[in-house]
Amino acid sequence: MTVSPPDLVKLALPKGRMQEGVFQLLADAGIKVRVDERGYRPTVALDHFEAKILKPQNIVGMLHAGARDIGFAGSDWVAELGADLVELVDTQMDPVRIVAAMPESMLDDGKLPQRHLVIASEYEQLTRRWIARRALDASFLRSWGATEVLPPEDADVIVDNAATGSTLRANHLAIIEELMTSSTRLFAHPRALDNPERRQRIEDFAMLLRSVLEARNRVILEVNVAAKDLERLIAVLPCMRQPTIARLHGEDAYAVKAAVPHKDLPKLIPLLRASGGSDILVARLSQIVL
Repeated sequence: MTVSPPDLVKLALPKGRMQEGVFQLLADAGIKVRVDERGYRPTVALDHFEAKILKPQNIVGMLHAGARDIGFAGSDWVAELGADLVELVDTQMDPVRIVAAMPESMLDDGKLPQRHLVIASEYEQLTRRWIARRALDASFLRSWGATEVLPPEDADVIVDNAATGSTLRANHLAIIEELMTSSTRLFAHPRALDNPERRQRIEDFAMLLRSVLEARNRVILEVNVAAKDLERLIAVLPCMRQPTIARLHGEDAYAVKAAVPHKDLPKLIPLLRASGGSDILVARLSQIVL
């Protein structure tokens, strides 16, 4: 058996629907991933990192057992499997809700009927905990995908993940309750952080991911303003700390630069114009290291 160096970081990358988003996040952070012919042991452009591609559910199990140090998985499966892990980064990608749903025609005034219910789900532990919390007269039925097609013939209620809810609506299912929200996140086994060198590598890796995620939410905004309007403009300009201000050559005016939330632009640009701003430029960012 080969013994890995104590500072080697064993990284688990996801297989399936979340892989594209994770690989793009890594690429945007300058970390290239090259997949081998069989597609399970890619090389990662980081020293002292060893990667393996696994299904997200397997990643949670491997992390919990300590076979992998860090890995990407949905927080729903961490909750389902009761894994003792450290959350490092919430990428906010692949957002879903874990919901309980039932055919609209079977509801009693919009509520669960007071009778024995068969509840189907891939999430056994989350479902059983929900049954206990609601004190329901119910039995659990394990499903293996396509859970939404089981009612009404084979199940009364389902517990499933829903991104937009369109699949539930297409099957005439009404959401009764939201059990939790989930997204793709970077997790670590607690003992993976014990070795100082390995911990530093993991923290640096997480920092690179956060820098990309922060940049995705912000843009660089530059605006010129006359000296007499400078303070009025700064008062309405959101920024991370303080804006960068430089005097314009040959004018009694300034150039103001700040990283602002992208979502604020529709309201912010007219407000800056009304506060004396002109020559407004907006540029996208690649990374922001706080």
